[in-house]
Amino acid sequence: MALLKLSFGNSKIQKLAQYLGLHKTAVASFDLPAGYTCPMANECQAFANRITGKITDGKNMRFRCYAASSECAFTAVRKARWYNYDLLRSAHNMAEQIVFSFPLGLKVLRIHSSGYFYSPEYFDAWVRVADMRPDISFFGYTKVLPYLKVDKPENFGLVYSHGGKMDAQLTNEPACYVVPDANEAKKRGLPVVCDDNPADDYDHIRKGLSFALIIHGTQPKGVVSTKKAIRQKA
Repeated sequence: MALLKLSFGNSKIQKLAQYLGLHKTAVASFDLPAGYTCPMANECQAFANRITGKITDGKNMRFRCYAASSECAFTAVRKARWYNYDLLRSAHNMAEQIVFSFPLGLKVLRIHSSGYFYSPEYFDAWVRVADMRPDISFFGYTKVLPYLKVDKPENFGLVYSHGGKMDAQLTNEPACYVVPDANEAKKRGLPVVCDDNPADDYDHIRKGLSFALIIHGTQPKGVVSTKKAIRQKA
């Protein structure tokens, strides 16, 4: 069976490993192509062409997805994410395919620093994976609000990523908001994460707390950014 590609080289993943006191190979992310696997994306929607990497922004885009920009800039990153997507879609059993690809010693996995749960069947596969591997802590973002309410294993933490097509249905669920600066976060009464500590979104997600991220990455003209910015993932 072929192995899916996990990422250990992302600077944020490396800092999370350091923050948790774990070996750098114990923390990883699993990624898919941005945009193409994000059916509920709206304000952050962007696509990097599979072949050329050229960016196409969604019609309602207010801030460009950082992950799409990475795929535009780095061919190897783009190819790895498409490889994962193709392999999963051809897998007889997605949950088994995912678990089979885990290296020994894996303790924490971010599900999607790029991409999202592109179908109910794919999301269900991750729920089964978390149940099969209670020794691993899984965390991630989603724009599909009902996924927060699904019965999941305790080792599977999710936060709603604001800026999608289900924002109007949000009530009191834990959510992440992308903001232009710390003042906007303060107005909303939200703590800013991934600023002083580049990995503390993990803690907030695991605790079921809402928070803000300051916009970051290559943005089109007219999108507000700041000098002291953190990685945007929404």
